[in-house]
Amino acid sequence: MSTSNIPKIDTASRKDGQRKTKVLIVDDEPAIREVLEMILQEWGYDVRLASDGVEAKDLVESYDPEIVISDVVMPQLSGLDLLRCLKAGNSHRPVILVTAHASIDLAVESMKQGAQDFITKPMDYPKLRAILKAAESDIEMRQTSRKLTSQLERGSGFGEFVGSSKVMHEVYDLIQSLSTTDASAIVTGESGTGKELAARTLHRLSKRAAGPFIAVNAAAIPETLIESEVFGHEKGAFTGAVGTRPGCFELANGGTLFLDEIGEMPMPLQPKLLRVLEDGKVRRLGGKQEFEFDVRVIAATNQDPRAAIRDGKLREDLYYRLTVFTVHLPPLRDRKEDIPLLAQHFIGEFNKKHNVNVEALRDEALEMLMTYSWPGNVREFRNVLERALILARGEWIETSHLPPYLRNPSAESSTKIVLPLGITAAEAERELILKTLENTGHNKAEAARQLGLDVKTIRNKLKTYKIEE
Repeated sequence: MSTSNIPKIDTASRKDGQRKTKVLIVDDEPAIREVLEMILQEWGYDVRLASDGVEAKDLVESYDPEIVISDVVMPQLSGLDLLRCLKAGNSHRPVILVTAHASIDLAVESMKQGAQDFITKPMDYPKLRAILKAAESDIEMRQTSRKLTSQLERGSGFGEFVGSSKVMHEVYDLIQSLSTTDASAIVTGESGTGKELAARTLHRLSKRAAGPFIAVNAAAIPETLIESEVFGHEKGAFTGAVGTRPGCFELANGGTLFLDEIGEMPMPLQPKLLRVLEDGKVRRLGGKQEFEFDVRVIAATNQDPRAAIRDGKLREDLYYRLTVFTVHLPPLRDRKEDIPLLAQHFIGEFNKKHNVNVEALRDEALEMLMTYSWPGNVREFRNVLERALILARGEWIETSHLPPYLRNPSAESSTKIVLPLGITAAEAERELILKTLENTGHNKAEAARQLGLDVKTIRNKLKTYKIEE
């Protein structure tokens, strides 16, 4: 066997004392076994030899190789039969098959049975080296995946939050302290950072955990209906009020009321809300009777509250009534060290949801996620992972499974919009809004901020354009 095309290893790449990857070589020709042993040892591998499939099965028990290189045509037990035995015992161990009698059918069958790769004689050593490197990469990624899964099982987070970064531990500590009190709080943070999750965690840890948790999103309810949603109404209070309906304060009695996007609440409603909070009593629209309630109120906003006060969107007295404590949730770009753990968490969640078995992200795909700015934060990250896992159809999420705007950010993030002459102002506005939404990963809050609009205006425009949110 010629060794003239054997690539030389960079001996500095494998440090002294570093554990060597264990490789079992199986071949019934002594000369091939010995040459492969010499080459792999020079490359830095720990090598054992077996003369046939039966001997290999015994060595697997005692040696426990991480990679197996096996000839296909051997007496007693063929390489394919050995592959089936090995996969039955450890389905993840990489097995590389070698043969002098290559055929398409044999290659297809070996890969179908779970072989890592297939190589023909005479040996292409650069190719073998690349295959071994790829197998080692798979082993390392699988080990990292198991470590992250173990970390998640031990509880690397707080409640339903996932993350072990310093900034998140500060959030956990504040929520833990707040849970022992009945004080009102306001949760701030960009859209998608988990403000409702923080409120629910506070509720579950508090003495009110057995009571109801009622969430109201001020930005999602039409202005004509939000007063009824908050305070309730009596039958006939207004056109369309065909029955009596309790408001959110009554529904949340004994529990927690979460007022999301408080900065989007109509200004005429804010003094009424303040009065209800001050009095501890609420009267339904069209009603005469006042109902007392015992509710802890947690508000949230994706705006800077002081800027909202300055811009006339939020009453200062209401803000101070709600803000005994402030819990600020950091954007994902400020805690990127949590991304590997978050990814593993969502992969586990979506494996169950879609009945698949994706192991983890390839290193290149993870690097792509780590370098992106995530304007939509954890919500956007979660959607990207679910999409990628559905497209993967295998053990690994590759870069090709990620959205185009992640793979080619320079092309997708272009801010130039070319408008043809004769376009109307309404059509130009439509193009600007849709392009901004596209560039923010369909994050309506961030798009509204960039355009100088509010979220409600964006939602109304999308309805006008008959585009699903």
